Amino acid sequence: MINCMLSGVGGQGTVLASRLIAQAAMANGEMAMTAETIGMAQRGGCVVSHVRCGKEVASSLIPKGMADIIIGFEPNEAVRVLPYLKKGGTVITTKRSVEPVTGALTGKTYPGEVMIDYLKKTDARVIVVDADEICKAVGSFKVLNIILLGAAVKSGVLGISPEEMKETIKERVKPKFVDLNLKAFDLAYERV
Repeated sequence: MINCMLSGVGGQGTVLASRLIAQAAMANGEMAMTAETIGMAQRGGCVVSHVRCGKEVASSLIPKGMADIIIGFEPNEAVRVLPYLKKGGTVITTKRSVEPVTGALTGKTYPGEVMIDYLKKTDARVIVVDADEICKAVGSFKVLNIILLGAAVKSGVLGISPEEMKETIKERVKPKFVDLNLKAFDLAYERV
């Protein structure tokens, strides 16, 4: 069974990314279950998605210490869900940090590099993606989720081939955005 946890901020496409992973796994003949905790997502709050795929899946929630991979849509969110990662698991995150609402209100900020350094001191395999560079190359900042999926597929942890994920993108993404998303996926897959 593959346990994948995605953690981000409302509006980053976390839920769509989790559904793409689940659908690609089901296309492979596996069972897949997902669960989301979206809380204050509409106000820039945390979004966490659990995705469990395999021959038998009994529950949609990943227990602490059991995630094979964490896809952090920003460094602080990756650190926040780190207790769910198994020893030696993989963390994929971006270089760019997203200012939490509380930080904006209080004037306190945090540099994403501090969180990335913290992640690198754990026993996790850490992959940091320069998503801003890829977003600029494709001409849109609305493809962060697809960029992170490209990195996750490239890591090999999900057990999904690039062709399988691209087929799933074609099926699930609105037709007018398919080419943009496929370009973002390919660039991420190439550069990670």
